[in-house]
Amino acid sequence: MIVHFGTDLLKPEWVSATVCIGVFDGVHLGHQELIRSAVEQAQSREEPCVLVTFDRHPAWVLAPDRIPPAVATLSQNLDGFASLGVAVAVVIPFDQRTASTSASEFLDYTLKGQLRASNLVVGHDFALGKGREGTAEWLAARIRTSVVPPFEIEEHRVSSSTVRKLVADGEVARASRFLGRAFELRGIVTPGAKVGRQLGFPTVNLSLSAHQLVPSDGVYAGHCRTRLGTYAAAASIGNRPTVGGSSRTIEAYLIDYPGTEIYGTVVDLSFYERLRGQVKFPDRNALIEQMRIDVQQAVEILV
Repeated sequence: MIVHFGTDLLKPEWVSATVCIGVFDGVHLGHQELIRSAVEQAQSREEPCVLVTFDRHPAWVLAPDRIPPAVATLSQNLDGFASLGVAVAVVIPFDQRTASTSASEFLDYTLKGQLRASNLVVGHDFALGKGREGTAEWLAARIRTSVVPPFEIEEHRVSSSTVRKLVADGEVARASRFLGRAFELRGIVTPGAKVGRQLGFPTVNLSLSAHQLVPSDGVYAGHCRTRLGTYAAAASIGNRPTVGGSSRTIEAYLIDYPGTEIYGTVVDLSFYERLRGQVKFPDRNALIEQMRIDVQQAVEILV
C-alpha cells in the first residue's frame, strides 16, 4: 500500500478512483466491512481504492475537552488498511484549515481534483466539510456514492466508542469480537524499575507515544510480538501497590522468552482475557505466589 501524508505531493496517473473516507480508529469490523466494499467496487471498476483518513481524531480541533483515547496508533490503522487491499492511503492533517473547509471545496478540489474520485463509499452516518454539510445524501446528488449500513453484533452497532468502553472496563475478550482480533497496544520497550526481575518474573515495560486507549488496571493473558518473535504473555497494568509503585505502568512477562534485551524497540502487546484486577498483597511472597498462578493461567489460555 502506498501512503501519502497530505495531498501536496500526490500526482496520480490513474484516471479515476473509488474513494472511502473516515477516521477508522481501530479498524473494527464495521470499518472493515466498509473498506472491503470500497476495495471490491474499485476492483470491479478496474481502478485503485484510495482511502482518506486523518492524522488525529477531529475532536482534537472541534471538541478539545472531549478527546477520546485512540483505539490504535496511526501506524496500526495503516497496517489494517493495507491488509484489506487498499491501494493508496492519504493521511490528511485535521487542523483548523481542514475543519473550516466547506463540503463543496473538499469534494471538488480534494476528492475529485486531487484524488480523481469518481465513486465514493461512506458509512451511514458520514458527513464531511464545515458543519458536517456533506452528508451521504448531499454527496449522492453530486457524485456516485455508496452508503454502507451499520454493522451489528449481538444487536449492538459496532463502533469505536463501543470498543473504547469495553477496553476501558477491562472487557478485552468482548472487545475482540467487535474488533475482529485481540485489542493491541503498540509501544516502545523502555527500562523500568526492574522489580519484576527481582521477583523472578522479568518484564518488558511499554511506553506509549500518544493518547492511547489502555485497559483497566489488572492482569491479562495475551501475546507480545517482538523483533525476536511472538511470545505468550501475562501482562499487568497498574501502579504496583505491593511494591510501593506510584505511577501507572504497562508491563508484560513473556513466557519462554530467551532474555535478549530489546530496549528501544517497538512491540505489539495484545490482550485476550482479563485474569484479575489489581490487588495490594500483604507482602512480596504473596505477590510472587499470585504471579505464578497468573502465568500458569495465561499458559492454559494461550499455549
